[in-house]
Amino acid sequence: MRFRTIFLILAILLVAGFVALNVDEFTRPTMLSLGATTLDFPLGLIMLGLLVFALLVFLGSTLYMQSRYLLESRSNTRDLNAQRTLADKAEASRYTELRTYLEARTLAEQEAESTHESTLASRMAEQQQELLARMEQSDNSLAAYMGQLEDAVLRRNGVTEQSLLSK
Repeated sequence: MRFRTIFLILAILLVAGFVALNVDEFTRPTMLSLGATTLDFPLGLIMLGLLVFALLVFLGSTLYMQSRYLLESRSNTRDLNAQRTLADKAEASRYTELRTYLEARTLAEQEAESTHESTLASRMAEQQQELLARMEQSDNSLAAYMGQLEDAVLRRNGVTEQSLLSK
């Protein structure tokens, strides 16, 4: 329990004890003046009644404030939960957008890579064909040069083509 509650209970118990010890004085009739009239009533009971009334007013106001605080707290909790839900949905939406964006970028990169691969493969094939053509041309040139050299050597040695064919 809180200190204030304990203090309030102790104060009420002290007043109740005081009233119990002095009940004769509290109930003794006294002449009370109300301005235009006079009244014969126990002053102690009037004061005790006013004290109880003040206590009930303060307890009522405390209960009202506590209930209002509790309702406001519940309302704030509901609002916070709604905001948290919205934030979670927004975060999930951002993650979904990011995943979609990354998937699109990955797909675009893969397409670009396959395009580059096919371009590179076609260039390599062209280069290979060109290299083979040059090698063939080089082989033909070399064979022609070798044929010319052979003819030159045979002519120099006096051998003709017909004598080689007859052998």
